[in-house]
Amino acid sequence: MTSQKRTPLFDLYKEYGGKIIDFGGWDLPVQFSSIKEEHEAVRTKAGLFDVSHMGEIEVKGKDSLAFLQKMLTNDVSKIKIGGAQYSAMCYETGGTVDDLLTYKLAENHYLLIVNASNIEKDFAWLTKHAKEQVELTNLSEDFAQLALQGPLADDILKKLNPGIDTASIGYFQFQQKQLLVGKEVLLSRTGYTGEDGFELYCSSSDAQFLWKEILKAGKEEGVLPCGLGARDTLRFEATLALYGQELSADISPLEAGIGFAVKLNKNENFIGKKALTEQKENGIPRKLIGIEMLDRGIPRHGYKVFSQGEEIGEVTTGTQSPTLKKSIGLALVKKKEAVLDNEIDVEIRGKFVKAKVVATPFYKKAKA
Repeated sequence: MTSQKRTPLFDLYKEYGGKIIDFGGWDLPVQFSSIKEEHEAVRTKAGLFDVSHMGEIEVKGKDSLAFLQKMLTNDVSKIKIGGAQYSAMCYETGGTVDDLLTYKLAENHYLLIVNASNIEKDFAWLTKHAKEQVELTNLSEDFAQLALQGPLADDILKKLNPGIDTASIGYFQFQQKQLLVGKEVLLSRTGYTGEDGFELYCSSSDAQFLWKEILKAGKEEGVLPCGLGARDTLRFEATLALYGQELSADISPLEAGIGFAVKLNKNENFIGKKALTEQKENGIPRKLIGIEMLDRGIPRHGYKVFSQGEEIGEVTTGTQSPTLKKSIGLALVKKKEAVLDNEIDVEIRGKFVKAKVVATPFYKKAKA
């Protein structure tokens, strides 16, 4: 009996050629065809991801808003029904518990989408601080989540329901009770690839059927099933943070470059506000930068970064970019070193390899 967690789609992975790896205690596909091919499909056509390992925590009750304002760094009062918002949840120290999405389903009714590796930790943290009149429910096992990403995602959805009005779902918006091939889904437009696309939240029992129908409908458009490998290279090129790399208990949202999701001026105090305010006032000690290798070598997570022989930080994510055909990385370094075009060194297998500081995001989709 395996102790690994599995999504409702696990039994289909083999059928589609999935190569399975252990991802934080989950059996998940790293790729189906190749990371490069899947990455290219999302940038130019469309790709379908199983992201059912992500967590869903329901928050409801008359004090829901006040509770979430206390727990989250963003201003939850700004979300309208049918809207989504990116936020962080912090410790008193300013370090990050998790980064997450908040969906407003109705008045005093929210759904938090949290990282798979943090589901139990997040739920315990929220429960510990729930002094208000709120009801918290971990619904993660009830939901499956598919992500259809890429410029042709819209066309493929319309084949599954010709009457669907995707135009009325703006970026960071969603609609409940949408029908796709007769199955009810919550359809949202947030994405984690730098491309347009949709997330389909459905019941676990409908996941396999929807997966097959989407791939069948998108065959002409060249849609591919995609794994964690392409998901990582796509989000990395778009400079979207990954918990455990760009964010952690030791890295604040301000240091990680997601200060746009930290509203220090909202009226309510939130956990970590004091520490983050001090960081902002005194100047953040570290900053996330983009780096491009000048010499041969690929920067990997955890590799140390130096400037004139002095250690200044470390790489959080790095790879050979499939889109840019360059070795690039993100690194958390001392703020004074975060100067564009600065030459630095990355220590790769005991040798200093030259790199320079470059602007991020590395990739931005062309405007239609």
